[in-house]
Amino acid sequence: MAQGKLKVKTKLPPSAKTKSGKQKKGPAIQRRGNAPIKSKNAKFKEVHKLKKIITKTVNNAIEDELREKALEGKKSLTKKDKQTVKKS
Repeated sequence: MAQGKLKVKTKLPPSAKTKSGKQKKGPAIQRRGNAPIKSKNAKFKEVHKLKKIITKTVNNAIEDELREKALEGKKSLTKKDKQTVKKS
């Protein structure tokens, strides 16, 4: 059961001013129309390139380590080509 009195809604007196003409706020950051926008593609390409280099380096190190373990200190006649030499 409700206890206490009901709240009575009051009406504003006619002399009270109401807010008129709410101004719409613009975006927080304003851009110039002619400002160049840098593409994100260059950044993604650079990150991909770095990841590729790291992967290549790690794979080469693992391959060398596996070759060493497989040969157990013996020398083999076949070598892994680190540089391709062009004959002219």
